[in-house]
Amino acid sequence: MFQLGPDHEEFRSLVRDFAVGEVEPHVHEWDRAHHFPTDLIPKMGELGLFGLVVPEEFGGSLEDSDGGAFTNLCIAIEELGRVDQSIGITLSAGVGLGINPILTYGTDEQKQTYLPDLVAGRTLAGFGLTEPDAGSDAGATRTKAELVGDEWVVNGAKAFITNSGTDITSVVAVTARTGTTSDGKAEISAIMVPSGTPGFEVAPAYDKLGWNISDTHGLAFSDCRVPAENLLGERGHGFKQFLKTLDDGRIAISALALGLITRMREEAAAYSQSRLAFGKPIAVNQGVSFQVADLAVMEETARLLTYKAAWLKDEQEAGRTSVAKVKQAASIAKLYTSEAAVSATRIATQIFGGNGFMEEYPVARFYRDAKILEIGEGTSEVQRMVIARGLGLPA
Repeated sequence: MFQLGPDHEEFRSLVRDFAVGEVEPHVHEWDRAHHFPTDLIPKMGELGLFGLVVPEEFGGSLEDSDGGAFTNLCIAIEELGRVDQSIGITLSAGVGLGINPILTYGTDEQKQTYLPDLVAGRTLAGFGLTEPDAGSDAGATRTKAELVGDEWVVNGAKAFITNSGTDITSVVAVTARTGTTSDGKAEISAIMVPSGTPGFEVAPAYDKLGWNISDTHGLAFSDCRVPAENLLGERGHGFKQFLKTLDDGRIAISALALGLITRMREEAAAYSQSRLAFGKPIAVNQGVSFQVADLAVMEETARLLTYKAAWLKDEQEAGRTSVAKVKQAASIAKLYTSEAAVSATRIATQIFGGNGFMEEYPVARFYRDAKILEIGEGTSEVQRMVIARGLGLPA
């Protein structure tokens, strides 16, 4: 059965020290300015955070005999997310949506071209799946890529793409219709489009409710030409590839939500003991102490679900369990932790009272950041659909 060992906890301490020392002093300023801290990314690379699941030949730290690599990634995301959700999602998307598709489906040449810089934090990569009219219904992709001679000509648009418009973004992998299957359905493939390619336009950054430090843009492609060898994986398998990528990403989002829940429990417990009302700490009131207890229950449940799913992912990589079990565990973890995170911020804000509505207290920032956890990497409704199907219920 899964459990975190001494090596995991030693790694957690390393990442927590980094998050507290390099991130926390700046997050309020970065959040208010909607500033993406480009200079932080190489520091994360130096710490090895982008290379946890990448083999050594591409600059990562993964050895053939390693176990628990994905669990370590979740620990890193959790600890960064405990300090700031935007920085946590930058790592989560940088590895799960940027590096992972290239690592899993890329050719040797594609891996050698992109992975060393991505692992080192010198560059970032994006994952272009969502479109203005194709979110949960990703099969409704309208972006098209036509093979003309030895080039793909890409036309279309993508929406809400993380790490897609930074100064160090090197490439975005996008899903596109590349033809029609024998049964008349859209053939969807994945195409890698390097930054700066003519016809590839990055829209201005979104003005978001939360995740203000995270880089998020819409993308447009107008007769954008890339070499035929920029196909990622097999032609016609793009949709299947990206769905598998999302399964792993859901565990990472669960870890991000866990970091938030932990921080809300810590903040609420500390504030309830220091805030006085009628001459006593408000923690003496059961109406408050019971809410802090509820936060502890949410945290413990989220931790068990998250690291069970992460353990299963590592077991799958070692050939000891099935993809189906990981898929089910990922959706269960993501559904619970994301919804618990939204509840946790509401509870913590209520305990803080009027101060919880003030931006000088971190609970306000986490309150704004929490909602997207129920939406990104598959909405709560999609998770319930996946779980129901896993139980054998009709699709």
